[in-house]
Formats: sequence, structure tokens, C-alpha cells
Amino acid sequence: MKDIDVIAVLQDPVRRRLYEYVAAQGREVGRNEAAEAVGVARTLAAHHLDRLAEAGLLESGSRRLTGRSGPGAGRPAKVYTRARVERSVSLPARDYRTAAELLAEAAEEAGLDAGLCAAARRRGESLRGAAAPCGGLEEAMEVLAARGYEPHLEGGEGGEGGEGGGGAQQGEGGRERVVRMRNCPFHAVAERFPPLVCGMNLALLEGLIGVDGPVRARMDARPGECCVVVEASKYNEH
Repeated sequence: MKDIDVIAVLQDPVRRRLYEYVAAQGREVGRNEAAEAVGVARTLAAHHLDRLAEAGLLESGSRRLTGRSGPGAGRPAKVYTRARVERSVSLPARDYRTAAELLAEAAEEAGLDAGLCAAARRRGESLRGAAAPCGGLEEAMEVLAARGYEPHLEGGEGGEGGEGGGGAQQGEGGRERVVRMRNCPFHAVAERFPPLVCGMNLALLEGLIGVDGPVRARMDARPGECCVVVEASKYNEH
């Protein structure tokens, strides 16, 4: 199925809401959960989820949602996660990925890491414009979401308690809160040139959220997610 046909599958509003819900969870989602989340019947949700899987937008499998095994554990349920493959459409056809990979290869061979990071930080500052550095993790999440990073908060829930003053933000149980990102907008190129592109990404986000405010970006790579996280700046080192 061509990318344009795959993307057309999302034209149905219910199907699109189901896809967006599953994609946002970062884990396996069952039919009952997805149906309840978007407010439709389970049979309708199952139909649309299977259609998304057939189109390659979701991956499906089965497991026992009770967490038990053996007799009485129940039958395995069908579950879904977002597919790892990328889809894009450009009319007329363009090939920016090849250009990005060639530029990254040339920059890496020429040792231009520092220059690239400096340019990325300037671009982040330009995107932020006259706005002050992000004032807290929630504000940073809004900025990151607008850039396609799909941020989510780890380490507890709650409001802005503990923000400001450069102190560490903590959630339930005293755990420090950190913003992780399920999507890297530069994933395809970062896979081939990780040190170069991840360093560029960090510099871009430093410029975007600011380095003089109560939050900071730092490297903390984890499989399947962006290599950068955002956390409270404990000492306002910058």
C-alpha cells in the first residue's frame, strides 16, 4: 500500500482518534481500553483498529491483559501499538531525507559537530523568539508537543507544585519528574549518525526551551524514544 493510501485510512474521524490514542500511550492497548477512551462500541473499535493494522499504521499482537497465566487466566486479548515504520507524502515528490543524510555525512566527516550544534541552538532561540525560557515542565511539554516530540511526564503526577526557584520538581513518592519524548523528529537520520544528530537535537532544544530558566534539556537515551529529556534545572547552572 502506498503511503498516500495509508494516510488516507486516517480520514475516518473515529479511526483517527483511535490511532492517536494508541500512539499516545507508548504501550500495548487492548480493544476495550481503546473503545472506552474514544467513546465508541468495542465492536466498532475492533473494526477500525484492525483496519489500521492492515494499513501498517498499527502493529497487533495478543496477550493476557490480566497478567495471569495458566488455567483460569482467560484467553489472550488482541492488543495494538503504533507501527515503527514512517509514512510521508509530498506532492510533488521530494527527497529531503537523502539531502539530510548527505549533509550529515559530510558534516561528520569534516568534524563540524560544534558548528552544527551552534547553528541548532541559534535556530531554537529563533523559534522561541522573544518569549522567556520555559517556566516549568508543563510549559516545556506544550512547546515540545507543538514541535512533534510527543512529550510525556514521568516520575509522578500533579500540577506545578515544586516548580520555580530552580528547585527539582518532584512527583508522588518524592520521585523527580522528567519529560521524555516518544518521538524524535530526526529519527531516520539519527539512526545513521547518532552522535551528530543527537547533539544537534539537544542544542536545538536548549535554544527552544532556554538555558537560563527553571528547566533544562540533557541527554538520556532510551530505546524507542528521543535521546533528550527535559527536567528541572536544580542549580540553574546556565
